[in-house]
Amino acid sequence: MSDSIKDIQEKSRKDLKVFVRAGLTILLIAIVLFIAISSVTIVKEGEYKVVRQFGDVIKIYEEPGLKFKAPLIQDTSTLTKKKMVYDVEEKEITTLDKKRMIIDNYAIWSISDPEAMISNARTVENAEARMGEFIFSIVRTELGKMNFSEIISEDSSRGALNEEITNTVNEYLTRDEYGIVVADVRIKRSDLPEANEQAVFNQMITDRNKEAQKYISQGEAEKNRQLATVDREVQEMLSTANANAETIRAEGEQEAARIYNQSFSQDPEFYQLYRTLESYKKTIDGETTIILPKDSPYAQLLLGYFE
Repeated sequence: MSDSIKDIQEKSRKDLKVFVRAGLTILLIAIVLFIAISSVTIVKEGEYKVVRQFGDVIKIYEEPGLKFKAPLIQDTSTLTKKKMVYDVEEKEITTLDKKRMIIDNYAIWSISDPEAMISNARTVENAEARMGEFIFSIVRTELGKMNFSEIISEDSSRGALNEEITNTVNEYLTRDEYGIVVADVRIKRSDLPEANEQAVFNQMITDRNKEAQKYISQGEAEKNRQLATVDREVQEMLSTANANAETIRAEGEQEAARIYNQSFSQDPEFYQLYRTLESYKKTIDGETTIILPKDSPYAQLLLGYFE
């Protein structure tokens, strides 16, 4: 009986050793797998993989693929390489003509140097905040040089202004080494504060009416000037035409008289007869009474007596 108990105990000890040995093997395999998995990180296309050790940046992977790090003591975080949109908080500015406006704009930006961005801005949120401060400061300065009507005008050179703001923001970001670059800054909305909107709107109507009246007055003055010029030119043309007509008429009458004299001088008696007959047309009609001596040449010719 005692031998049987001893055999059972011996067998139990052997089974326990096998179980412990198997457990240790499994644990060792698990530890090895955990260490292997923890030492591998995957870098995807379009991202930066930041490796930190105790909070300090040790390495930044930029190329996609499988990368390695020290397990347990190092961890990773991801930053995107893609362009991002930052909606700048709308704020109030004052224009050159002392009008208040609410400006709302946005920026398209990306991380160009992740190490510098982490070193100086620490986080993406901080980088956006600094970028937003620069944008508002520059927008306030640039629009403060313009009148309200210039800003809202359709002819406003908004494209050139956006480009200038973008370039200046990038200069500030490069100067302070924030490791980010702005691709574009756009003003998407420029409104009046509600308290001033109606007053400014009425003032705009008044200004436009004054401008329209100025153009109307200028048009009327120009019309009158042109009419006076045309009238003067017409009068000059008429005077010249009348003078030319008088000259031509006088020359014609002179030429006619010369032709008459030349023609009638060839037969004076016929000329005398012709002139007498012409005088009959002017002096005799149905109501004319003429008393002439019978032996008057004028009467004899009228009565058909010819010598």
